[in-house]
This record gives sequence, structure tokens and C-alpha cells, in this order.
Amino acid sequence: MPKTSTDPTRHALNGPTMGTRWSALFHAEPGFDPAPAQAALQLAVAEVDAQMSTWKPDSDLMRLNRAPVGAWVDVPAGLAQVLDLGLSIGRASGGAFDIGMGDAVRAWGFGPDEASADGIRRAMAATRPPTHEVLEIDRAALRVRQHAPVTLDLNGIAKGHGVDRLAGTLRDLGITAALVGIDGEMRAMGLRPDGKPWTIAVEAPDLARRAPHSILALEDAAVATSGDYRHGVIVRGMRLSHTMDPATGGPLRSSPASVTVVARTCAEADAWASALMVLGPKAGGDLAAHLGLDALFLMREADGIRPYAVGALFHGAAAPA
Repeated sequence: MPKTSTDPTRHALNGPTMGTRWSALFHAEPGFDPAPAQAALQLAVAEVDAQMSTWKPDSDLMRLNRAPVGAWVDVPAGLAQVLDLGLSIGRASGGAFDIGMGDAVRAWGFGPDEASADGIRRAMAATRPPTHEVLEIDRAALRVRQHAPVTLDLNGIAKGHGVDRLAGTLRDLGITAALVGIDGEMRAMGLRPDGKPWTIAVEAPDLARRAPHSILALEDAAVATSGDYRHGVIVRGMRLSHTMDPATGGPLRSSPASVTVVARTCAEADAWASALMVLGPKAGGDLAAHLGLDALFLMREADGIRPYAVGALFHGAAAPA
């Protein structure tokens, strides 16, 4: 059918953030000016980066990291929200997701510094109470304090929160159907103009190329993947994941190739994907089933990738043609 002047117009916006790019795909009525939307979306992710970056010494997170133990520190509402969610998922995962691994992340070279042998030794020897036991958040007053030394790192949740901010920004602009994302973390709002769900590829855990493993159809939900195949270090001939194990202070030595989680928000999906990577398919799968999470574990075996699905959504995921 030919397109008419009253049909919605497709808009695909994008821009830089957090060392990668954000994207937003939506349709709007003819005459819609995308420039204000572009500016608002860029401002939203810039705000997240300014609050939560470990690469910016003047970020609100790094200011909190420099604060003395016991001192209350005022924080923006967005940072307080993400810290609170991180602590909640830390408790629910039994400490598998821990936002206090910043010293280990930095020591192993996954932050702004090169890997440091001395830093690695300190990180692996450190006594680590779970961060949800030593960080206190006063949500009413928007302030935070540490009860023991901890170096906070939100790389396992900040991009997901950024995606949620993109979705919220579009909603504030009156756009209720869209697909937004940052570096593969995606959130679907409503349905496509044809009334069908948004389709999103689950990436195969392949070091050499980007290719889909399966396809998801999402409506009003978010998806995030944590894997060992995009960011890693080589130690004694072994490639180690960028995902940190709170039990050792170092990268995971045995983990799924990837874990993909679908949740209500992208911040939740992002954090739970990291937690389930740490827990693995047995303990992680049992916890995901108990919590009602949809999760897809992709396991490397001698004859290829073996999927292990939890929840009805991934059992119905289609393999690409």
C-alpha cells in the first residue's frame, strides 16, 4: 500500500554515550521535529554518565567513592535510585551482584587504568563484606554513606538505567511506542505501528563476529546480556571475562558464555544478567525460576553452544533463518 501524507514518519536517532552509542527508533505524526527529541535524549544519557561514570573523576559516583567512611554525601536522585536498586539485587542474588567491586574492576584493567599486578593482588586478598551490608542510602534526603571502605562501580547497571532514561524521556515527549538501547541493552515501549511486538536479536557469544543466536519479540519490556566474549583479559593463556566474582576479587574463571535476561526495566535486566553470570546455570537458573525471571544461559561445550532457558519467553525464542 502506498504511503500517504498522514502516515506516521519513522525516526531513528542516535548519539554518543559511555564509550558507545545510544539509539532510539520510533514513529511520529507528520511534521514532528526530531531535533528537540535528539537533544533531550542526549541530555538524559549525559546526565547518567555525569552521575555514574568511573572514567570521569568529577562524577557524583567518584565523589562518593572519595568520601570518608561514615560521612553522609548528598547525591542526585538518579544515582540514589540506581544505588538502591543495586543493593536490592545484591541482597536478592546472595551477593552475586555487587556494586562494590570498583577496586577489582580497576586493578584488572577494565576501568580507565592499565591492569596492575599489585592492584590485582590487593583486590584478591581484600576482605569483602557485601556492599548491601556496608552502604546506607537515605532516599528521602538523597544522601549516602559508607560504613566500611568500598569502591563503588555501576558498570553492571548504569547502561541499563541509561536505557530506562531514554524511554522515560520519550514518554515525556508524548511518544509511547519506541525501541531504545545502549550497546545492545534494549527496552521496548508499546508496539510497532503494524501492531506487532518489537523484534530484538540475542547475540551469539562469538569472539570473531556479531551474529544473532535467536530473536525475541518484546512489548513493554527490556532485555540485557552479559557475556565473556566482548570484553576480557588474557591471563596465562586463559581468556577471562570482565564480569567480576565478588567471592574472589577477580574475573569469573568458569561462567556461561552469556546470560540474557528480560525484565520490566533495563536496569533490572542489566544487573540480573551480571548476577546470573556469576551464579551460573544451576544456581542462577533456580533463582531466576524462583523470581519469575526470563533468562537464557548460553553454555560453551565441545560440540558448540548449548542453550538453557528459564521462563516461557526464551523457550519460544526463534532461531534466525
